[in-house]
Amino acid sequence: MKALLNEYQQTVKKAQACELCTKYLPLGPRPVFQVHPEAKILIAGQAPGSKVHETGVPFNDPSGNRLREWMGIDKNTFYDAQKIAILPMGFCFPGTGKSGDMPPRKECAEQWRSTFIRLLPKIELTLVIGQYALNWHLKGQKKKNLTETVRAWQEYWPQNLPLPHPSPRNNIWLKKNRWFEKDVVPKLKKNIRQLLQ
Repeated sequence: MKALLNEYQQTVKKAQACELCTKYLPLGPRPVFQVHPEAKILIAGQAPGSKVHETGVPFNDPSGNRLREWMGIDKNTFYDAQKIAILPMGFCFPGTGKSGDMPPRKECAEQWRSTFIRLLPKIELTLVIGQYALNWHLKGQKKKNLTETVRAWQEYWPQNLPLPHPSPRNNIWLKKNRWFEKDVVPKLKKNIRQLLQ
């Protein structure tokens, strides 16, 4: 365990200082993630938005408010790294495109993801948010689109739970798919309560 802790601490320092994608990042590098070897829940998101880039706090925006509501936890619990790891596919804000933020930089996951996953041996539930996280965490197991993948959530449960992005941009999706908040969210809240006891 001591060797794992040492590697974990060194990896965190290196990732926090990462400048791998600097030339592609409009606001420069500012890796934002939260990890600890004791964490039991992993949030696998996309990439920080501009507000998260400014504050350096993951999910410090309306998306985070909704995600915490879905999980049934408060901010103190959410930001307790010994309980919850937050590891986006890209650690830095990738910039804005025509219809929202740009995709996470591929170099980030290639460089860091497998190492960090190995350094989180106690994860029992991974919340897989958005298509880029789905592509990595559910390789070869996804359905034809995000809606169908989320609808088939029981196939991945309880190790993984595919989720739509909690962004306000997805309000229309949530209205069209009321089964998600009616059927899936209560199961998620119950499981998280059990894991955090």
